[in-house]
Amino acid sequence: MITFEGNLHKMSTALASPVQYTLTLNEAPVDMNKLVGTPITLSFHGRINCINCGRLTKKSFGQGFCYPCFIKAPQNAECIIRPELCRAHLGEGRDVAWEKKHHLQPHIVYLAQTDAIKVGVTRNTQVPTRWIDQGARKAIAIAEFPYRYLAGKTEVALKSHFTDKTNWRNMLTDKASDLNLKTFSQQVAEQLPADLQEYYLVDESVTEINYPVEQYPAKVKSLSLDKNPEISGNLSGIRGQYLLFDDGRVINIRNHSGYYIALTVE
Repeated sequence: MITFEGNLHKMSTALASPVQYTLTLNEAPVDMNKLVGTPITLSFHGRINCINCGRLTKKSFGQGFCYPCFIKAPQNAECIIRPELCRAHLGEGRDVAWEKKHHLQPHIVYLAQTDAIKVGVTRNTQVPTRWIDQGARKAIAIAEFPYRYLAGKTEVALKSHFTDKTNWRNMLTDKASDLNLKTFSQQVAEQLPADLQEYYLVDESVTEINYPVEQYPAKVKSLSLDKNPEISGNLSGIRGQYLLFDDGRVINIRNHSGYYIALTVE
């Protein structure tokens, strides 16, 4: 029996077949793929640290922040969720230096098949990490822009044709049918506004993504460490940032960022 302790952060990933997952606790890397098919226990005793400033917080906001950082930190600005509101290209934002580093950089608009075909925005340096974190089966970049605002403007234009949300329950039961993303990508060229046509990517290939899952559940039940401070079971797989247990229970690791836990492996 081995126990690892530390504050949770989202699992790091590497594109392989299947995706390679690593959970780091107190600087100790845990190869999560090796744990698939074995019993594990997650134990939480009430300690939460802000992932931005490190202070203790009774409640986590926005996937790991204390309330002051949730209100003030640039990582929680409105343009994170709605990139069309980004003002980095105007030299504005909660933290101009942070905006310049993260949002005044090349961004892509992509199509990903999670449970359905969704449109999304991410920095080009976050490909394919962003797709893996969303649990996409396949994805394709469809346009590249010099900064975030233009990518957000394009996403808005495409929302009438594609969803921008993922039904996580359908994704974790793997109910989506196989769809041809290349065909959808070619249709986008006709749907882009004239002033954005120049950013369309013509020859992009589809990225196929496989996950370390032994068997998908027919039905899922989401777990929270706040309500279930000790979670034990056989780990049957990992997809997106979710751990899947063989009885259909699932837990989103990223949603518990900052929680100090013990991971016991039998």
